Amino acid sequence: MSEDSALVPGTIAAHTVCLLQKMGQVAFRLAEERLLGLGLRVRHYSVLQALADRGGMAQAELGSYLRIDAATMVSTLDDLERHGYAERQRDPGDRRRYLVILTDKGAETLAGIQTALREVDQEMFADLPTERRELLHEILGELNDSEQLRGRFDATRG
Repeated sequence: MSEDSALVPGTIAAHTVCLLQKMGQVAFRLAEERLLGLGLRVRHYSVLQALADRGGMAQAELGSYLRIDAATMVSTLDDLERHGYAERQRDPGDRRRYLVILTDKGAETLAGIQTALREVDQEMFADLPTERRELLHEILGELNDSEQLRGRFDATRG
């Protein structure tokens, strides 16, 4: 493959951040295309998975946990409610607030999303041997856990 036909051409590819940014775009596009077949987007997956992992959560708590700003969280939850994947219910411990709950339909749909995302992983990383995929995942996991990066990025604060 010529240097000019690469996704990140020429000396631009010398910068890891440029490679990561482009790979992020590619991954997002592949995932969005796959999930649109289910009538969903990547942002919907994160919310459904968080609800499956943690149970019912207040909307603000969910947004903070996922680092999603309030406006995006509202529109995402509206979409999920419209499809019957999640619902807002009064918190039995505090009748003034609502909890977002994963519905049975949402849990079933989540299984389909997980399958779709595994397929995207396979497609995106097909050219890498298993050991390299695992190493990449490990490195990205370390960055995900980085306190320095967490402190610099918080969509809920802008």
